[in-house]
Amino acid sequence: MKANEYIISKQIQWAYRNNIGLIGSKGNRGRKVYTKKLDDNLFEPLMSAVLKNLEKADGGELSGNPCKMQAVHSSSALGVNIFQYWKKINQVPAIATACGFCNAGDTSSRDINFEAKYSINEKFLRSPNIDVVINNFPESRFKVFAIECKFSEAYYSRTHSGISTKYIELDKVWDDIQNLLKFARTISPDDNIFTHLHPAQLVKHILGLKEKFGKNKFRLLYLWYDTIGPESAKHHKEIEEFIRITKDDGIHFHAMSYQDLIIKLAKKYRDTHRNYIDYISGRYL
Repeated sequence: MKANEYIISKQIQWAYRNNIGLIGSKGNRGRKVYTKKLDDNLFEPLMSAVLKNLEKADGGELSGNPCKMQAVHSSSALGVNIFQYWKKINQVPAIATACGFCNAGDTSSRDINFEAKYSINEKFLRSPNIDVVINNFPESRFKVFAIECKFSEAYYSRTHSGISTKYIELDKVWDDIQNLLKFARTISPDDNIFTHLHPAQLVKHILGLKEKFGKNKFRLLYLWYDTIGPESAKHHKEIEEFIRITKDDGIHFHAMSYQDLIIKLAKKYRDTHRNYIDYISGRYL
């Protein structure tokens, strides 16, 4: 079974087990992979602040009926299900530590936002949306912990875009990341190298974060959903290659699977946050 189909089928079974009705993208038409209500696809309803974040995003996650976020394989819904809980209970350092951004006991993190944008250059009308950003206190060494989240879309059959030559032609943004510039040229304008990882997207995130905070003031995590088989193996290799490239430029980039994150959270918080742990482990493990 292809990785994308494995993920979708697993999520359909989760809905059936929990008596959650599914509809197609056009109601009665299309494959039934959308929940009837958005709340059916979430551990908890959207907080007002999170709702505002998503409404301002460019991805249109809340547009349409059903909206994209009602898909059981929605990456946006997965991100909210994992991160919003800690924002709501005001325990952001707990999830920051679990993600490997900081050591246990570190209290630098203060809030979580979704779909944050950081401008790379004024010539671009739009800035890339970063799925989740953990904001730290001003005096912290790292100003933000940023997270790019992937679910089933990492295993789509269609190819992903490379990085436009307009980015390569920028001068000052590349001054202290020459190794990344050399790599970016290999995927510009088209990316014929990577299959599951979308490095052009990650490069843009790095450029935006670097312009806003400086190269040594942010950390970036690639958080992806792992599967089995050759697609998973290839995805792992592509991630390892990108980690090597960023490390050579001193960029604070690392990767983790959702499964590893959930298992880490379950080991530490099963007794104290049982409903949350039961939900994310029952659905995504």
